[in-house]
Amino acid sequence: MAFMPVSRQDMKDRGIDQLDFVYILGDAYVDHPSFGCAIITRVLEHKGYTCGIIAQPDWRDPKSVLRLGKPRLAWLVSAGNIDSMVAHYTSAKKKRSDDAYSAGNKAGKRPDRAATVYSRMCRAAAPEIPILCGGLEVSLRRFAHYDYWSDRVMPSVLVDSGADILMFGMGEHSVSELADRLNAGEPVSQIRDVRGTCYLCDTKETPIGAVQCPSYKEVCESKELYAKACRIQYDQQDEVYGRTVIQRHGDKMLVQNPPALSLTTEELDEVYSLPYERTYHPMYEKEGGVPSIKEVRFSITHNRGCFGFCNFCSIALHQGRRVTVRSEESVLREAEMLTGLPDFKGYIHDVGGPTANFRQPSCHKQLTAGLCKGRKCLAPRPCPNLEVDHTQYLAMLRKLRQIRGVKKVFIRSGIRYDYLIEDKSDEFMTELIRYHISGQLKVAPEHCSAAVLDRMGKPHIEAYKRFQKKYYEINKREGLEQYLVPYLMSSHPGSKLQDAVELALFLKENRIHPEQVQDFYPTPGTISTCMFYTGLDPYSMEKVYVAKTPEEKGMQRALLQYFRPENRRRIIEALCKAGRQDLIGHGEGKLVPPDGEYVRAKNAAAAKQAGSNARRSPANRSGGRGPRRKR
Repeated sequence: MAFMPVSRQDMKDRGIDQLDFVYILGDAYVDHPSFGCAIITRVLEHKGYTCGIIAQPDWRDPKSVLRLGKPRLAWLVSAGNIDSMVAHYTSAKKKRSDDAYSAGNKAGKRPDRAATVYSRMCRAAAPEIPILCGGLEVSLRRFAHYDYWSDRVMPSVLVDSGADILMFGMGEHSVSELADRLNAGEPVSQIRDVRGTCYLCDTKETPIGAVQCPSYKEVCESKELYAKACRIQYDQQDEVYGRTVIQRHGDKMLVQNPPALSLTTEELDEVYSLPYERTYHPMYEKEGGVPSIKEVRFSITHNRGCFGFCNFCSIALHQGRRVTVRSEESVLREAEMLTGLPDFKGYIHDVGGPTANFRQPSCHKQLTAGLCKGRKCLAPRPCPNLEVDHTQYLAMLRKLRQIRGVKKVFIRSGIRYDYLIEDKSDEFMTELIRYHISGQLKVAPEHCSAAVLDRMGKPHIEAYKRFQKKYYEINKREGLEQYLVPYLMSSHPGSKLQDAVELALFLKENRIHPEQVQDFYPTPGTISTCMFYTGLDPYSMEKVYVAKTPEEKGMQRALLQYFRPENRRRIIEALCKAGRQDLIGHGEGKLVPPDGEYVRAKNAAAAKQAGSNARRSPANRSGGRGPRRKR
């Protein structure tokens, strides 16, 4: 095994004069199957192609992409495992000081909108070489999209970047077909039928029979049309019935082919059996390594896709809603391989994926008919056709626990409690609690208000209450003292101050003191981001309340941590604004004690305002004492 070439010397050592592909990457180079770059380059290598990697080139120097020479077939460009803007900025648009996907955890090693910048660099350095861009950043920006950081609608990243082809979703099938056709001498301008790709063409070359979105110009001018475009894009995302989608950008037509077909179990097994080094490149050792490897080095991915389909999550638009899995044998082989690594301590950190306990489709109808358009399998309540079965997953976990050298197998990548609680058997939940967590289990109810949960595409809070009750019952029965840690989100579209107050009361009633709260982050492409920008639900076209000011966002976030003394004044202000002064005080049923200094200041301000109003009264303006009351 060996890392992909990262230098001319590496190429020389392998006898390579010219690489078939040069992969320009926004992350540090980590050769592990949790990283898209590693999978794509290993798949191409397995097919007989040579790949080199230029990780985080100097974007101030366009020639830095020529470090390995020009590729024979194409540049491959990706911002990395996450959107570069999310990597750089918090939800409050403040610059981050760290970057887990860069060596030494240091920020600033890649540009904003990295995929666009790198593609332009490649075009400038070698205009004749095709550019294929992919990864999460471009996948979610393939259509005209609202950009939170610039607060405007931007065109498809394919327009801005100048790339020839955009690959969206999981790219193994797409990149393999593109590689073979380029290698056969087919010009990139003529490759227009690969599933899972987008391209630009003259409007007169628009394919017949496609579903048309409102144009870039129209979605910039009309929020209603933006919402309509969002729905069309999601409705055609299914690999069974999804059609070609087009969107005009000036004198060009953006064409999205139907999504790539999911990998079969046999194909997934092959992808995860490739000879990964399973760590970062040694050139980063002097900087302390790459932090993002720590969580995944001893973790196993057993599935892809998520039919949970939360509105704020990018998985449905990137990996898709259809769940596909690796075979039990493949997972067990990987676990046995982990036990042989020199720094393995006996702990498998995770056996999961987008959702750990999905091991089969939500129903068998979707295999031939696709997933239901405009509907969700679990929200607002489980579909009557939902098939809940943890048998395969449980059997696999039992075998993993028996592998020699394995002390404990954790599950950390997210359990869908709303799916688990529908299981008629307690067998999986009991063994989950007994063997696969340590002190706490993290789950994601996100909120308690039905109105907000409906906008999130999440089940109502009653499902969480049922799960919470059973969780603590089983812990008690097992003689364990373990806790639930709920993920919560503030300021999601649809959440008013009154909803945040309702959540604070729910947390107090259940004695939950969240240490961290996620403020809603409008990332490109999602349904929730569409609601944030347009104030409309794209499926019902109903108006949606959106908290946008830093003041209100701060109030909603503070309410979720009502127990912190430093939040008291902001919470009192929020309660007054929400008309819930009844919750200020001491004793049962109160949310926060009064703040004497704050109250005095408010009273003084009110008195000052009252005095000002009195001076402006008609009587004072005329100099008289006003009309006398009759006796």
